[in-house]
Amino acid sequence: MAKTNFSYEKRQRELEKKKKAEEKARRKLEAKNKPPGEQGTDEDGDDAPEEDAPAQE
Repeated sequence: MAKTNFSYEKRQRELEKKKKAEEKARRKLEAKNKPPGEQGTDEDGDDAPEEDAPAQE
């Protein structure tokens, strides 16, 4: 029976955490640099509201 390579698994978890942290920092920087009056985009990257979302009155 082969031994589990825990150091490899740990390294993969560390890389995933680093990737998430970099993505979060990038999003925070983009939000900081965005003009205050500009509307945000949804996850699709377009400015259009979702069709199934109720209209605000």
